[in-house]
Amino acid sequence: MSGGEVAGLVVAVFWAVLVTLLAVVLVRLARALREATVLVEAVTERAVPLLDEAAETLRAANEQLVRVDAITADVQDAAANAHALSSTMAATLGGPLVKLSAFSYGVRSAVAKQRAAGRPDRYVPHQSEREIIERMVKAEVQRATVRRNGLLRLVGLGRRG
Repeated sequence: MSGGEVAGLVVAVFWAVLVTLLAVVLVRLARALREATVLVEAVTERAVPLLDEAAETLRAANEQLVRVDAITADVQDAAANAHALSSTMAATLGGPLVKLSAFSYGVRSAVAKQRAAGRPDRYVPHQSEREIIERMVKAEVQRATVRRNGLLRLVGLGRRG
């Protein structure tokens, strides 16, 4: 055998090994592609029902949102009605409260003028305005209590003594 024949033989063996290795790689690649195909089919079989369930859930959520919108509109109407009612009550009760406040101011002013005019005979000396008001309130409560007990005594239910 000559050198050229040995080189040709080495090249032929090299090519045979290379082709064999490529065939093994192609067989493994084909097997991997088959397994990937099976995997994709399995995922598709499971994903389609999940997507259907998701769509159904989304429809149900949209229905609930429609109901919530209706409830929100009703609550908004109720809040508007409550605001209108409170405005009406403020307007109705506001007038008498302003009158009461003005009356109270007038009473305080009159008391202050009497004090300033030098009429200490109606007041205990060195009493603060708060003490005077407390005394007046106590006297009014006593009068109301006496009246009530007087009526209760007439029917036999009042305190004796």
